[in-house]
Amino acid sequence: MEHNSTFPIKKSELDVLRDEASSYLKSVSWEQGARAKNKDKDAKDDSILLYLSKANNGSSVSITSVSKTILALKKRLLPDSIAIPLFLNQTLFAVQEGLTLGIWIKDSYYDASGLSSLNERKSALDASGRREYESKMQTASAFMLFASAYKILHLLKPHASDDLSVMKQKFAGIPEVSLMTPLKGISCALFYYDKYLAHPDIIKSDKDVADFTVVYFEALIDEINLRRSSLEYTETIVDRTYKLEKSDFAISGWENTFQGTAKSVEFNKIQFEQIVGNRDAKHFARRLTERMLSYDFEAKKNPFQELGGFMPVFMGYGIPGTGKSMLIAAIATRLKEHCDHLDIPFLFHPMPDTLISTFQGGSAEKMVDWMKPLQDPNKLIFAPIDDAENNLQERTTQGVSAGVKEVIGVFLRYTEGAYAVNYGNSSIGLFTNLPEMLDKAVISRVQGRFKIDGARNEHDFIDQDHLWWRKLDKTMPSFVNMSNPNDYKYLDAQQVAKNLGEILDKVDKPTEQRVLDTFNKVESKYKDTEHMFYAHLYTEIQKIFPFFSSRDVRNIQKAVSLRLTDFDLEPDWFDNPEIYFKKDYDTKFGMLQELMRANMKGLDFSDIRRQEVVRYLDNVATIADTDFKRKVDARINQLNIETAAREQFGK
Repeated sequence: MEHNSTFPIKKSELDVLRDEASSYLKSVSWEQGARAKNKDKDAKDDSILLYLSKANNGSSVSITSVSKTILALKKRLLPDSIAIPLFLNQTLFAVQEGLTLGIWIKDSYYDASGLSSLNERKSALDASGRREYESKMQTASAFMLFASAYKILHLLKPHASDDLSVMKQKFAGIPEVSLMTPLKGISCALFYYDKYLAHPDIIKSDKDVADFTVVYFEALIDEINLRRSSLEYTETIVDRTYKLEKSDFAISGWENTFQGTAKSVEFNKIQFEQIVGNRDAKHFARRLTERMLSYDFEAKKNPFQELGGFMPVFMGYGIPGTGKSMLIAAIATRLKEHCDHLDIPFLFHPMPDTLISTFQGGSAEKMVDWMKPLQDPNKLIFAPIDDAENNLQERTTQGVSAGVKEVIGVFLRYTEGAYAVNYGNSSIGLFTNLPEMLDKAVISRVQGRFKIDGARNEHDFIDQDHLWWRKLDKTMPSFVNMSNPNDYKYLDAQQVAKNLGEILDKVDKPTEQRVLDTFNKVESKYKDTEHMFYAHLYTEIQKIFPFFSSRDVRNIQKAVSLRLTDFDLEPDWFDNPEIYFKKDYDTKFGMLQELMRANMKGLDFSDIRRQEVVRYLDNVATIADTDFKRKVDARINQLNIETAAREQFGK
């Protein structure tokens, strides 16, 4: 949503309101509603809902003090400690700051919506005015609670656990939410928050306090979102952004960017020069980083998307030990270095190993949580999935768990479905040793693919050795007492390629027999310079591989487009970001168009199209046949073992 105006939240104004926020933490009173009291009344005595329903101990009004409860937790959790544990202190501070900001937001809404004027004339309002007053009061309460919870999440999420599933299992929901007035809204929210904190089964450690607070206020935002459609007079909420001065914190209407935020994972720093061989993979990775860095944060789009050279999903595949994990680290390293230089926020967001859950629906929930951050338009995001066959395995294979099917379902919807939003700032990389084990629908989402084949010749192997022993040589120069090659300079073979044409062997014919036969059959009727050649080729291929679809054709088209945009960005653009990276979207797009035109002058469209079609169809056939060939080879090996065993037994 576009917001017309940005209003600053001044810290000096928050300082004035902090005492009021602190007073709410010290003491609020709340009278439970009848529905909250009656919730789960037939449950066992240890039910959390029953505990909450009896929170007033039978009295009509209860006085609650969150600050006292926090101190009581300190005594219970760490009785011998003099200082307040760090997580308790951080949580109390976050809630205080959240309430302070919520009060500021409420006051701002009062002024912007005219509620302040209505409040002054409250006693003289007619029925229509009274209704407007009550409606705006509810909206003010809702937005205040939303802003408070949002700020609390902003402060606490970096300190909370990455996996909150256990805490969410304990959490029984918020029995009631009051939006009648801001005071009642705060009182009700803090009342149940306090009662949860005091429950002995909820908090077992000081870290649990931070974790539960995140879960609770996420739930509060969800509760408010459920009621949003009934709120009126929200124009002065959705048309503006409030930004805290000297901070990256901002509230833009009801947008909840924390529903899908993540912390960047640490990784080993690897340079492309440390990887031998893999020329195709390194070239692809270099192009990926350049394309992602071209993303325009103001326009929220990437000019390479418009030019057809961006890959939201790509795949690298190869046998074990060829450098897949190193390549992931190298891409992350290159992006991080450039982002630091250009002052761009970067998120390294690998898929976690603990994604598959034993709970029904748990895997889908975890996958949604992992996919959501990819829709954040305010940072560059690299999301690798290492050993992708573990979580994205072919669903029709016998024994595949329900969790894997849930994960794949979410992946498909978020990559090219109803929820698929890609601004051109994020890319998912599938890395696998067993591409044939990946689900076919997942593979069809892959728009760029490359082989990770490691060292392939004597130059690669001697360079791999050189990278190893040169460290020893630096430590003790005379220790490595071996002669150098006469006709080769170390690492020359690892130089980056200018374009993909330098790497790829010119391929005129498919190497897979079934594809080759089909290719020859169609070629006998049409020339490859005719559009009908490919129309008939795709039709014939579909007869052999029924899963071949229009999406595969789009992937081939994308591969051709990638070749057309296979050019280097000018080196001085990186040295001086003002020349390109800091320009507006239209200027960057025009500069890239000039480079693209220059690149296209030396290319032959029909040749490139033929090459990419052959590469893609060979890849399709290889993946389709490999699993069958592996089973055949395993069976042959078993028969050979049995034959040898019989021969030895007969001696």
